[in-house]
Amino acid sequence: MGQLVNGVWTKGSVSNIQKDGSFKRVDSVFRNEISNNDQVYKPETNRYHLYVSYACPWAHRTLIFRRLKKLEHHISVDYVHPDMLENGWSFLKNFPKTTGDTLHDKKYVHEIYQISNKKVSSKATVPILWDKKTDTIVNNESAEIIRIMNSAFNDITKNYDDYYPPSLRTEIDKINKVIYENINNGVYKSGFSRTQDSYEDAVTKLFSSLEMIDEILEEKEYLVGNVLTEADIRLIPTLLRFDSVYYVHFKCNLKKISEFKNISFYVKRMFNNPAINSTTNFDHIKRHYYFSHEDINPYRIIPIGPNSPI
Repeated sequence: MGQLVNGVWTKGSVSNIQKDGSFKRVDSVFRNEISNNDQVYKPETNRYHLYVSYACPWAHRTLIFRRLKKLEHHISVDYVHPDMLENGWSFLKNFPKTTGDTLHDKKYVHEIYQISNKKVSSKATVPILWDKKTDTIVNNESAEIIRIMNSAFNDITKNYDDYYPPSLRTEIDKINKVIYENINNGVYKSGFSRTQDSYEDAVTKLFSSLEMIDEILEEKEYLVGNVLTEADIRLIPTLLRFDSVYYVHFKCNLKKISEFKNISFYVKRMFNNPAINSTTNFDHIKRHYYFSHEDINPYRIIPIGPNSPI
């Protein structure tokens, strides 16, 4: 993939490998808020824009929130090409349901970062929440973007559904931590490991956490408070990609999601939600992982199936 160093695109590895062979995710750089109290970024209709990939689970959660919170007519969106090669995410339009860059007509996502900050040092990741008014990136951390979407535009959309309610926040934060460290990021730690020890440690924690989730769902439909919350929306993109990608491609193969009694039923039920179903694209998902990671899949053969989460 590569990264930006002092504003210059530098080609390099897609992963960040530590001395012990383990994978470590780089922190996001742009961390601004949108609120009526913010000096710069106020909630307005058609001011903000999302750059996303259908393939990326971190971007997927923002698309789900955009639909749940009725923001489709207030926050515009561009979809990148699923291939992430030496120049990173691209705006090529030769794959179904890609849009190109409708705002700036750039070729690559890293050029969007360069517009925002000519000296930026960062991975050129998606999602990106862009401000059309100031022509800059507001935020590129998915966990914060969905919090912005959850509440910042309520008075505009008149949608006051709260997926991070105050009464459940402590419990949501607690389970989010496990989901992020061991499941969302755990599949990447497994797939990008460069030593047996780091791989086995990541896979063990991943499946221990999945067993914990399966137990939680024994008597509940959702993870927290038995209502749909941010915790579910942060978990489901990883589960949707698991059997078709992570089980084989990232060697997370102790068990398929379809073999977990409660999680498998949970995924089927969640997939019936239009906000989740309509934002899931398995052609983009499989193409991205199996084609982009040449060091893992050198012949770039894309599996024919499956075309459903379970």
